[in-house]
Amino acid sequence: MDSKERDFERLVRAQKGTIYTVCYMFSNDAEEVADLFQEVLVNLWKGMDGFAGRSNVRTWVYRVSLNTCISADRKKKRADRVPLSMSINLFEDQDEGSRQAEMLRQRIARLGPFDRAIILLWLENMSYEEIGSVVGISAKNVSVRLYRIKEKLKGMSN
Repeated sequence: MDSKERDFERLVRAQKGTIYTVCYMFSNDAEEVADLFQEVLVNLWKGMDGFAGRSNVRTWVYRVSLNTCISADRKKKRADRVPLSMSINLFEDQDEGSRQAEMLRQRIARLGPFDRAIILLWLENMSYEEIGSVVGISAKNVSVRLYRIKEKLKGMSN
């Protein structure tokens, strides 16, 4: 194993929760989440040589993860899909906290990809500056967009 492979392995171990969280925000289907996760890993591997440490590693991983998931989301919307039904929902839990989290996830899933990315990063406790760095807008613009996103979420019904 060469040093690039070791560095990549360390990166994935440290950031797998971040990658999974982003992937889960773009799908609630376990297979699709796994596919997105793999695609993110491929894109991280391809981009490792170009990552020169100009930003925080976590910020870079978020950016690659979000861009990968947004691209996949666009492709998915263009493709004709046949929905498969399962007799059980592996993501379903019966306690109140789980129901509220699922309700929030469903509402967030109805947002556009850019707004979904911003609210996801905010829910990950990133600062407005970090969010702006990941999505490419100013911290002030993040603040305004977050306010509008929260209002939109409050106005939604399930």
